[in-house]
Amino acid sequence: MTGLWPLSARAQQPFSTDDADVTPKGWVHVEAFNEYDWLQFSQAPHRRQNTINMRVNYGLGRGLELDLDSPLITIVNDATVSPRRPFGIGDTNFGVKYNLRSEHPASHAPALTVTAYIETPTGDSATGLGSGLIDVWMYGVVQKTLAPAVVLRVNGGYLFTGNTSTGVVGITTARGHIATMAGSLVRRVSDRLTLGGEVAAAVANEAGRDHGQLQALLGGNVPLRERLTLDVGLIAGHFAASPRVGVQVGLSWDLPR
Repeated sequence: MTGLWPLSARAQQPFSTDDADVTPKGWVHVEAFNEYDWLQFSQAPHRRQNTINMRVNYGLGRGLELDLDSPLITIVNDATVSPRRPFGIGDTNFGVKYNLRSEHPASHAPALTVTAYIETPTGDSATGLGSGLIDVWMYGVVQKTLAPAVVLRVNGGYLFTGNTSTGVVGITTARGHIATMAGSLVRRVSDRLTLGGEVAAAVANEAGRDHGQLQALLGGNVPLRERLTLDVGLIAGHFAASPRVGVQVGLSWDLPR
């Protein structure tokens, strides 16, 4: 499972922590990224994974947004496994996002949003490209501007069925009942640069070598032209379910009606 991201300054990608904003009515927001991960040694025979993901958000108005994303995955295995490099589409996400309340600076009240996702098993589970499970995930978003150029976002959710895996990255052994948490702090350094960091985690109530997931990301984005940004992030993880290290490069752009 993956998170979503904001509008206009759309500074959330490369972060997985979702924002409270929704795409305006009739607009389309598109994000595409490539993430290359070096996996934990305990993930053997899996060594590395490359994920190309395309996400499309469409604004319905009245605080509602529809989301769709699906990854293209390559897994690099060692010589003990066949196929050595499984390649193909992963599991596909369908989501709906609703902004309950915008931020009110005068009252110091944060913005609040709820999101629900269903992930369908379109990937090949035999090669690790898909989970073979239907995931049902809900989470809430709290967003607060701490200073004119600094925004804090916190997510908390629960995955009722399925697991958090994208390919072989994530919790793969659970069958639901997974708590998810994430937080990001993003600062606009200048008109040409936004930087930030995040910590994301998940924990399952089942025992297993990958029942916990913890990773951090440092990154940011720069505008290439109006409504188009280049997004870059560096990842470090702990536990078997997270990549050991990784790098992400992507683009975010808004298509007005």
